[in-house]
Amino acid sequence: MPVSDRAVRDGRALAPVAGVLLLAVTVVVAGVTVAAVVSGVGATDLSPPTTTATTCSADASGRLALTHRGGDPLDPTTLRLRVSVDGDPLAHQPPVPFFSARGFESGPTGPFNRGWRGRWTTGETASLTLAGTNTGLDAGAAVRLRLWSDDLLVADCTATA
Repeated sequence: MPVSDRAVRDGRALAPVAGVLLLAVTVVVAGVTVAAVVSGVGATDLSPPTTTATTCSADASGRLALTHRGGDPLDPTTLRLRVSVDGDPLAHQPPVPFFSARGFESGPTGPFNRGWRGRWTTGETASLTLAGTNTGLDAGAAVRLRLWSDDLLVADCTATA
């Protein structure tokens, strides 16, 4: 019997084949791992959310204004504004951005206006005016404006009408 037939029958000829297959699988797994690390698959942004520095104002005529004073630019299409007067929410909340909405005079300014283009950046002011069909503002009323971008509270300020 030739030596090669005896080696196959004894199982010794399978060791080199198994070694080559094991090496090939190891190289493929290592390549996939390196590719995933380099391409950033599974990477998570661990930076903390930022708050936007704002100032706000309100007057007895019902005009409410919010000025972006610093922080990341905001996308107006992701904003949600909630207004309360002396601790009570307005009867109608503004659906920012909008042009005409129940409880508000038409034509808000800046990023609260549906016609606004671009992001809301430092130095820009957005305003709206309450209509007579909404909660009124008396002189001296505390007005709280809270602004969310998606589900992140980015501004919370209080002004006196």
